[in-house]
Amino acid sequence: MILYDKLWDTMRQRGVSQYALIKTYNVSPAQITRMKRNESVSTHTIDMFCRILDCQVSDIMEYIPDKDE
Repeated sequence: MILYDKLWDTMRQRGVSQYALIKTYNVSPAQITRMKRNESVSTHTIDMFCRILDCQVSDIMEYIPDKDE
């Protein structure tokens, strides 16, 4: 499972709010919701967040093996 918990910490460290993502960077609120729910997002979305936050992929997401596997 991919978790986006690190995204919220990185946003806090960079001083970027969800409001700023939507209003300043034109990020879709639906994309933010998908990431809050740890749902699938495209690599384009990951790339966009890395550019906005000036960070690496590992700063916004991590892979955690499912317990069932």
